[in-house]
Amino acid sequence: MGPIISLVYLGISLSRANALKPQALLSDTIQLTRKEIGGFSAIEFGEDNLISLDNSNTLDCKVFPGDEAWPSVAEWAQLNETIDGALLKPKPSAAACYQGLDFDETECMFLLTNATSSHYWLDDPLVALTQWSQGSTCPLASNPSGNCTRGGFPEYVVNVTSVKHIQAAVNFARNKQIRLIIKNTGHDFGGRSIGAGSLSIWTHHLKQMELIPEYTLGPYNGMAVHLGVGVESWEEHNFMAANDITFVSPGCGTVGGVGGWMSSGGHTTIVSTFGLGADQVLSLGVVTASGEFVTADPFTNSDLFYAIRGGGGATYGVVTSAIFKAYPPVNITSSSLNLMLSVPSNTSNPPPGSTTDGDTFWQGVGAYYRFAAKVLDAGGYGFSYIYPGANNTFRFTTSSSFLSSTPAEVFNFMQPLYDDLNRIGINLTNPTSLFTSTYGSPGSGRGPAPGNTRYRSRLLPRENWEDDALWNRTMRAIRTATEAGFDNDFYFHGTLASPTAAAAGWPGSEAAVNPAWRNNRMHAMLMDDAPQQSTARDDMFRAYMDLLREASPGAGSYMNEGDPGEPDWQQAFYGTNYPRLLGIKRARDPWGLFWAPTTVGSEAWAVSPVDGYPESQNGRLCRTGGADDAYVGS
Repeated sequence: MGPIISLVYLGISLSRANALKPQALLSDTIQLTRKEIGGFSAIEFGEDNLISLDNSNTLDCKVFPGDEAWPSVAEWAQLNETIDGALLKPKPSAAACYQGLDFDETECMFLLTNATSSHYWLDDPLVALTQWSQGSTCPLASNPSGNCTRGGFPEYVVNVTSVKHIQAAVNFARNKQIRLIIKNTGHDFGGRSIGAGSLSIWTHHLKQMELIPEYTLGPYNGMAVHLGVGVESWEEHNFMAANDITFVSPGCGTVGGVGGWMSSGGHTTIVSTFGLGADQVLSLGVVTASGEFVTADPFTNSDLFYAIRGGGGATYGVVTSAIFKAYPPVNITSSSLNLMLSVPSNTSNPPPGSTTDGDTFWQGVGAYYRFAAKVLDAGGYGFSYIYPGANNTFRFTTSSSFLSSTPAEVFNFMQPLYDDLNRIGINLTNPTSLFTSTYGSPGSGRGPAPGNTRYRSRLLPRENWEDDALWNRTMRAIRTATEAGFDNDFYFHGTLASPTAAAAGWPGSEAAVNPAWRNNRMHAMLMDDAPQQSTARDDMFRAYMDLLREASPGAGSYMNEGDPGEPDWQQAFYGTNYPRLLGIKRARDPWGLFWAPTTVGSEAWAVSPVDGYPESQNGRLCRTGGADDAYVGS
């Protein structure tokens, strides 16, 4: 038995060795040294073994601008010198539209008319693309009232181009007890990338990409890609096209593929076949709360490797890079369908897909959604909206995407759905002109302007498709909520995907992804664009979302496109994984350094917003003092 055991250990050692063969990205090799720290104690590394729960040096609130303990100008300057001049103190871009010293009419007009045709907002060091979570203290407007103030924007930003910059920022914020936030591309709908009085680690410019033709790790043996955390989806798609490969990437072109998208799961067109974004990860580069740079994979720092892949971002450490699985190129063929509930008219030839009967319209919507289970089981994806209009009219639009299928195969696959639609009285012909493209086609990135998008969502399980009573309850909930959308300024969005554990493979099936994803059929969302959020509006949405929750007991929600005010968010966003994740958080961050709303362990802290709205990040961050406050000083 001795030689066999030796061979087993040799195999494990070789798997680990092979995993280390690819060269580190250049940005990961530039790290903070003892010489650079010198006598600057504010950037000393942390020692978590010296932290105890009765540490009297830990404050009840994070140090805030104006406090006696706030770092001096000289200390900020010394930090800036240590990190090669990467420290920024930017003003809000929209200040150009406000009367005062920063008013600039030409710049304001550019922001209002042309910035979205460029990469401007993605390159802004402050902006997250939702204004309500910042406190709306400097919204972009052509003729704004009031003054532009910093509000929930960070005080300082570190424009990261190396691990060293992250390490120094982490150490400085921890030792000075300043709120620390992490921002990548700014696609943040829950207030995780901003925070008043904070130091922001901005990872947007870590954009190196490398193809690894052969990569072996444990049972995995195949192609891989090494990605900096700041790489956006459109850049990933260009890389795929240039190298004739596929890897799982966000559907929105300017979302980063290795940051918060991956850390909370990461869904897109091909996840029913290949698994979620989190399922693709083979190795991670991470800066921990102590300031140490580590590699995390199934064999090294496996607790971090587990937690970061689906257990939420911005709470266990700062991801700098990731190695993803890569595959041969695949083609996508899509088939679109549109239905309309119209007001009665005298026309004898109504448009295809239209009806004047509400029950018939909703039967048609339900027919597509239930049929979509077959699309998902074939490895496909559905992407739909239901828009309410005046006079109780509605528009339903959806696209079904299939991998490695010909247009003729997709046509034949979809025909039974069209037979059903015509049978219930909706005249619609199965389209024959279908669009096929390579997943990973080249493109360019243009950023949206800051807005007020707010998601409330539910991951609806496959049981709701298989049981008639549950199905009818699900469709009643969707209909009731959506019919309230016109009067209350919201609409319904449903993405359909089944990223099962089988699709995830190894090591993805062992990740911290919300278990609700593994049983998912539809990611159902109520989409809110109201310029002002309020507790009254939250209460209204909670009532409609409760209909979906009651139709899917024990299911969950997707944090990246979920409500920061989600009831019982620990269960909704993390499911049965939460206790294990909380243990990892406590062990890896005993200082409570990393914090963002609804991340693991965030119940230990709360923001006291100056505007009174509970979900705003415009306020001081303090300990809650409750039973869940399990960190230093509790």
